[in-house]
Amino acid sequence: MTRTTRRAPTARQAALLDELLRLFLAEGFAEATLDDFAARLHCSKSTLYALAPSKEQLAVKVVGQFFRVATERVESRVAGAADARGRIAAYLAGAADELGVASPRFVADVADFPPTAAIYERNAAAAAARIRAFITEGVAEGVFRDVHARLVGEMAGWLIEGIQTGVLAERAAVSDSEAFAALADLLLGGLAPGTGR
Repeated sequence: MTRTTRRAPTARQAALLDELLRLFLAEGFAEATLDDFAARLHCSKSTLYALAPSKEQLAVKVVGQFFRVATERVESRVAGAADARGRIAAYLAGAADELGVASPRFVADVADFPPTAAIYERNAAAAAARIRAFITEGVAEGVFRDVHARLVGEMAGWLIEGIQTGVLAERAAVSDSEAFAALADLLLGGLAPGTGR
């Protein structure tokens, strides 16, 4: 049985992926063809086929890269926080900043294409897990009152998913950034010692 190894992209391929990501974030990807992408990026279709064998797989690769890089940047911000309260604030502010560059078209295209929607859902689940961990840490540190961390984390995860899919922005007529700020206020205010029963 032979094992295939995944080769790292060349510098040119990495640059093309970055350019594709900028294009996807600004305009989405569902309506465009590989010919459109090649024309916009001033490259051949065969160059794009070297990145992925189809438009669909290219979309998965680019969307996966978006979330991977965004997660790294958010986690970098979280690492500098002094306590769980700061970690939640940094995490949600970072998520707001990262998603703030995504156009409504990109968000809709990601949600409408099952393979990229699955990437989105995994990220929402990971976000809920991170928030749950921060809440558990905050209760242990004494910066949060004692709450059901798993339940509150899952509720936060639903809200994050609502933000990421554009549902909250549409219903409340706010930007993703405003929605994440409101979520931070809700969590941090509600978790503060002395609140609740």
